[in-house]
Amino acid sequence: MLACFSTKLTQHAIPISVILKKDFSAWLNKQDASLKNWLTTNGFRSEPGNMSLIPDIKGKLTRVVLCVSDNAFWSVGSLPLSLPEGNYVFDVPKKDYEQLALVWGLGAYQFTQYKKATRKPAQLVLVNVDSVAINHTVEVIYGVRDLINLPTDDLGPSEFASHAKKMTNAFKVQFKQIIGENLLKQNYPLIYAVGRASDDEPRLLDIRWSHTKTKSKKLPRITLVGKGVCFDTGGLDIKNAAGMLLMKKDMGGAAHVLGLARMIMQAKLPVQLRVLIPLVENAVSGNAYRPGDIIKSRKGITVEIGNTDAEGRLVLADALAEAARENPDLIIDIATLTGAARIALGTDLPALFSNNDAVANEMIQFSNAESDPVWRMPLFGSYRESLNSPYADINNAGSDSYAGAITAALFLKEFVPDTIPWMHFDLMAWNLKSRPGRPQGGEAMALRGLFAYLKSRFS
Repeated sequence: MLACFSTKLTQHAIPISVILKKDFSAWLNKQDASLKNWLTTNGFRSEPGNMSLIPDIKGKLTRVVLCVSDNAFWSVGSLPLSLPEGNYVFDVPKKDYEQLALVWGLGAYQFTQYKKATRKPAQLVLVNVDSVAINHTVEVIYGVRDLINLPTDDLGPSEFASHAKKMTNAFKVQFKQIIGENLLKQNYPLIYAVGRASDDEPRLLDIRWSHTKTKSKKLPRITLVGKGVCFDTGGLDIKNAAGMLLMKKDMGGAAHVLGLARMIMQAKLPVQLRVLIPLVENAVSGNAYRPGDIIKSRKGITVEIGNTDAEGRLVLADALAEAARENPDLIIDIATLTGAARIALGTDLPALFSNNDAVANEMIQFSNAESDPVWRMPLFGSYRESLNSPYADINNAGSDSYAGAITAALFLKEFVPDTIPWMHFDLMAWNLKSRPGRPQGGEAMALRGLFAYLKSRFS
């Protein structure tokens, strides 16, 4: 159990009243005179995020009052690291407790790999809820955040592979790596080209798991693909200094699919799961791939390199072609793919592209229910012509600067048959600033919504 949680309810657990702003006046009228006087004397205002610590006559903390906005409980994410150390329990209806507990856990996160924790978090008592599921979800999100926050010197392609192997060992998976020039021998030329300039060899992780020992072919097949660019200089089309500052997070898609795989395996969903993670560092050296190079992909599509800084779609293309080869029931890829998606939707809202309306619509419903929203963007076919090349089947970069997220998705679409339901997530995987429950740094986005969708569909 994480340090921010407890499963032992004691008489010393301090209640936390979480009150919607619209309900505050009615709630206050029901309280005793001492509580009313305390809040009034201290000028407490029922604005979302405002908190008051209520003492008894001896000055001992007896209650916490927190106001939140309608259906927005993120404010409780500030509590674990702001309340005095001790045990707390939410004084809320049972239906809200699980969501509040999840946000509490997310707010207790601290990245401590290179810097000591600022303090121990206060503990929330998990009562009348599925404490194991809550703890698992928070642990997975911590794991995703940790991976994204690690600098590339400690999480290059080889280190990421070691971490993935260690994480999946507990689930009796089949774990395979294709490394370096073996990528060429086994026909993954785009992955090899992008990563060959680094002294940490490119590789493809291929992880398989089934919840039955027989691995029945009747079980539905899910394949997850994650962009694992452990650092992105931009290649020969090199980024400027500001553009490189956050590029340790360019493996955020790989961290997400590893986290999602862990959730699927922990829940023992009755599926056959495959996880494909191309891991590369897009570096600069004498053998770096060049603008104008033409590379024949795994699928046989020839790709002209219009920009070496559009590398993520290249490594995903080979992995998606392999994913499609087995004709799974669903392919999901996750990537920190384009700045254009951030310009369109901002940094908090992942873009969803899909070739299947029913799948996309269900995914959006579950994401909204989990307060983990995504926004669907179109695979607008008319923009495909901007990827035309006079020398190859397709260019990896659009001929103009418009609709970059869409043209990137259309590039990937070339490698997934329309007959296979496919979802592509283009996300930031990073909080630019700290907010309750969402500290600055690496972030898991769309993960809870995705798992809720998969759990509903495949259970």
